[in-house]
Amino acid sequence: MRTGVFTVILQSLELDRALDYLAGLGVEAVELGAGGYARSAHCPLESLLGSERKRKELLRAVHSRGLRISALNAAGNPIHPNRKLAASFDQDFRRVIRLANQLEVEVVINFSGCPGGAPGDKSPNWVTCPWPPDYLKILDYQWNKVVVPYWRKTAVFARREGVKKIALEMHPGFVVYNPETLLKLRRAVGPVIGANFDPSHLFWQGIDPCAAVRVLRGAIWHVHAKDTAIHDWNATTHGTLDAKHYGDELNRSWIFRTVGYGHPRHFWCNFVSALRLVGYDGVLSMEHEDSLMTPREGLEKGIRFLQSILLHEPKGKVTWA
Repeated sequence: MRTGVFTVILQSLELDRALDYLAGLGVEAVELGAGGYARSAHCPLESLLGSERKRKELLRAVHSRGLRISALNAAGNPIHPNRKLAASFDQDFRRVIRLANQLEVEVVINFSGCPGGAPGDKSPNWVTCPWPPDYLKILDYQWNKVVVPYWRKTAVFARREGVKKIALEMHPGFVVYNPETLLKLRRAVGPVIGANFDPSHLFWQGIDPCAAVRVLRGAIWHVHAKDTAIHDWNATTHGTLDAKHYGDELNRSWIFRTVGYGHPRHFWCNFVSALRLVGYDGVLSMEHEDSLMTPREGLEKGIRFLQSILLHEPKGKVTWA
């Protein structure tokens, strides 16, 4: 396993300085924001697509420091009911897929997206309950008329462009938000669909990430290392469906934390062990969204923590039985 970092948190640094900083901390891989909500100066999409020289320079900058690119991130909502927004996210996503092939990066990350509740809607509609019966009708429309058709078409495009791993982050607010919905889409579309497994979005839903890893055996393309702290003083009375701003930390039912600050070392040891049990020995890419720490402190504490628990050597052999 390798320690990685999603570099969008370091956008204030030019790429070379960010790579020097991360390599100096012993990081082994970088995930680059390339499109959609994740666009970043570290991976200028249009200029890289238009210049082989610039692509070679990017790869040289990464590889010369002993790093690799674990994934390109194109996070967006390509099935947004606003057609202009949907087209923009989709265009970015397709360009990132092309760039991934040119850079020989195996994994492209996105969200599943969320459409409106009916034709003509202008805002996404995330359904969280089956009643009144309107909501089941919404789900039927979303999945059968929008979600599955879009992803089938996009999977064909990705395979044609040489990308075999689309890693969808299970994120509430989108139609794929847990293992069940990820597998539902995978069955409908095919094995190009897998998970960008981020436990932080599962914790507050009451999902055990280790159990989820086992359910998703063979369908985990990439992993984010990010923690969540449940604030019981709010959650026990308000529940965990919390729409308050992330900056309202004291009053929220949960907040994102650097690894080890939401759940103890014991959980994270179990988590990396579960990943190995199902055959995932790739990158755990730190995504820093801890509002109680600066990016520097959060990254450095998290990187040291990950380095102490990741399984760096190959799986051992059972020689004692």
